[in-house]
Amino acid sequence: MNSFAGNLVAAPVSHPRATTLKSETRRITWATLVAVLLLPLLSMTIIPFYDTSEPRYAEIARIMMTSGDWITPWFSPGVPFWGKPPLSFWAQALSMKLFGLNEFAARLPSWVCLLLSNAILISGVQRLKGRKIALWTAIIYSTCALVYISSGAVLTDPFLTLGTTLSLMSFATITQRRHTTYGNRDNRTPAFGNLANSPRTGWWSYGFFSGLVIGLLAKGPLALVLIGVPVAAWSVLNRKEVRLATLLPWRRGLLLVAILVLPWYVLAEVKTPGFLSYFIVGEHFRRFVDPGWAGDLYGSAHKRAYGTIWYLWLQATFPYGPLLLATLIGALFSARLRDSLAALRQDPLLSYWLACALFVPVFFTFSANILWTYLLPSLAGFSVLAASIAMQIKARFTFPTRRFLVLAGLVPFALLIFSLIDGIYPDLRNTERTLVSYVQQHSAPNTPVLYLSTPPFSAQFYSRGRARQIEMAQLRHATSCNGPFYLAVPKHQQGLVAQILDSNPAVELINRRYVLMKILARDRCPRADTAALTPSR
Repeated sequence: MNSFAGNLVAAPVSHPRATTLKSETRRITWATLVAVLLLPLLSMTIIPFYDTSEPRYAEIARIMMTSGDWITPWFSPGVPFWGKPPLSFWAQALSMKLFGLNEFAARLPSWVCLLLSNAILISGVQRLKGRKIALWTAIIYSTCALVYISSGAVLTDPFLTLGTTLSLMSFATITQRRHTTYGNRDNRTPAFGNLANSPRTGWWSYGFFSGLVIGLLAKGPLALVLIGVPVAAWSVLNRKEVRLATLLPWRRGLLLVAILVLPWYVLAEVKTPGFLSYFIVGEHFRRFVDPGWAGDLYGSAHKRAYGTIWYLWLQATFPYGPLLLATLIGALFSARLRDSLAALRQDPLLSYWLACALFVPVFFTFSANILWTYLLPSLAGFSVLAASIAMQIKARFTFPTRRFLVLAGLVPFALLIFSLIDGIYPDLRNTERTLVSYVQQHSAPNTPVLYLSTPPFSAQFYSRGRARQIEMAQLRHATSCNGPFYLAVPKHQQGLVAQILDSNPAVELINRRYVLMKILARDRCPRADTAALTPSR
């Protein structure tokens, strides 16, 4: 009887109020994740395409859709785009075919990549570290500034990141096989051994190679480096415990990669000879080692000081990157913070997550031709580390979950405000949406819109490829043709146009860069000359 009573006293009692609070916190946390995943849909619809990157890629996808050429992306009619493989353009072209030629349709595939990347992170991290860290990882990843912004943009990088995330998380899942109590809600993880053929890890084994396929078709051989280096680094550090050669089904996996990837590369070179030379040597070597690389066929080199990638890293990881740095500095003065960081050493994959998070910024430290989007593939590993640190700190400090959720809302809230401002004032930055829409609403369908400069990519996209360039020397003769037509003139050349035409045409609209004029023809010109004003299709 006494033993029974003693057991009753010793048994832990779960307080109903504590259980209710945990359940409510869990629901709020999940609701936060759902909200931050859905909010980009609003921005994707409201914000116009700003020159140059988004409308350039959207226009390439539009040409692919309208031309029916699914092998070669075209920079413009007659000019092949050798800068990127076609996976993102395939997805964007299909989306526009389904949902129309608009911003939402072109941006939707990037948002789908965000959802899929989150699904991979939650599934993998939950198995490795438990449900709570998995949820926090997804929230941190989704609300990093770069991830959140790129999830609603027409870019190739979200597809590369989807591939690297799938491969790296797959590798982590099939290699985490040692009994440990680190962060697991049931205090168990699979023991080390060859689990490549296990029913629970077989999908992840081929997920590794599926990620390679996505990366190679989204960005090219760079994906091999971004995936291979963290895997190789961790394997070298753990070579006594893990045999990389037997960990994955390499023969069947690489055969799968070859079957799915090589046909497009071969067809692309056959269709437009010179592609492989430019893409492999130029885009994957000279772009990064030559600060002033003049061989870029589709833009200009982004020359920056060495080490700038770390400044961009602070922006890309905001608000968590700066907070993590503050935590590392604080650990110099706080024993509890040091204990929180020291607890991470229980994770047998700690060196792997560090390699995933740090390889990209370290790799680009001595590259001057960089963009902040290059950091996107590193943010999945960063998010796993940040979530793990946050959970350790939360266990040692009074750190309400709701305060963390407020932090997670900073970037989505800021972008929401920016989107609403853009909806009211769409011409705050360089875009031709308003100008082209005005022409379409106030003229016949075939009325030309001519630019007294190279038409911006946003003009090309919004005009469905009908915007064309006209030289200053052609302008006087063009007005004698059977019109009318619309003329977009750079603001600083408005007076020069009036001198050439011996008149001052009425101004229809003004945006940040151009003055839109309606030119009325005075006479009828020869048929051969009217063809010069007919937009290309």
